[in-house]
Amino acid sequence: MAGYDRPIKMVEKACSVRLTQVDNEFIIEGDPEKVQQARRILLELIGTIGDGFNLTVDDVRSVIDFAISRNATAPPDVSIPVFGKKKTIVPKSTSQKQYIESIRQYDVVVGIGPAGTGKTYLAMAMAVSAFLKKEVSRIVLARPAVEAGEKLGFLPGDLAEKVSPYLRPLYDALYDMMEVERANHLMARGDIEVVPLAFMRGRTLNDSFVILDEAQNTTSEQMKMFLTRLGFRSKAVITGDITQTDLPPERVSGLIEIQEILKGIPGIDFVYFDEQGIIRHRLVQAVVRAYEQHDERMKKRDGIRANLRMQ
Repeated sequence: MAGYDRPIKMVEKACSVRLTQVDNEFIIEGDPEKVQQARRILLELIGTIGDGFNLTVDDVRSVIDFAISRNATAPPDVSIPVFGKKKTIVPKSTSQKQYIESIRQYDVVVGIGPAGTGKTYLAMAMAVSAFLKKEVSRIVLARPAVEAGEKLGFLPGDLAEKVSPYLRPLYDALYDMMEVERANHLMARGDIEVVPLAFMRGRTLNDSFVILDEAQNTTSEQMKMFLTRLGFRSKAVITGDITQTDLPPERVSGLIEIQEILKGIPGIDFVYFDEQGIIRHRLVQAVVRAYEQHDERMKKRDGIRANLRMQ
């Protein structure tokens, strides 16, 4: 790993070991358990570099964090390529690896978990890969147009300009996978569609890779409508975070509901992510965990109050 001094230092610091490189071999010194942990991480990093992938500092940190936080016997397999725009996109956690394998195997996959776990990004990568390999003839990206706890008021422009802010995250992910000019050309031709969920009513989507993003903001009726759009030779990926619904309190989230309704149906798979799989700023994991702990405290407090009122 000549020229990879920084990753080596990162492994040393994370595992509390001393690494010495002699020619093409490493000598690892330290606590036996830590030595084994560092050895597994080094083997994964060396194998990934050997496969021709360029590792970023974030990639190295993801492998290290996963191995330490889960006390895993091996770091995640980061060698599954998803080919995008002049780069290779690889899963950085066990959940992401399972997610990709499920998308390949099942016609409908539901990815549920907090923001930043790669649900939409990897679904987009798989869609672009399938399109470029001619496994599907078009990509359809949909999102419910629901305001995230804010009242945006009147938005100027025509219909496309009014809904564009709601769909911006899908455009961002698409442009990260494909050159902007090519993506815009394919959208103008209709090979790639980015549409509000409401615009899908009455359609049948054949030979398509369909992604429904922010599905926690779909109503029960909208979710049923989306699921019944799927035609022949098509695949659908539904993503969302059931802890962040922006629907009115009286409306049931379609994403929460389908966990029970669709459970056990052949051809449909659910993949769950947790805060350990967040691939964003390292503080995001801590923020998500803090909110979860706060919610648990509030539930306990409300339960105590309810019991006191009954006595």
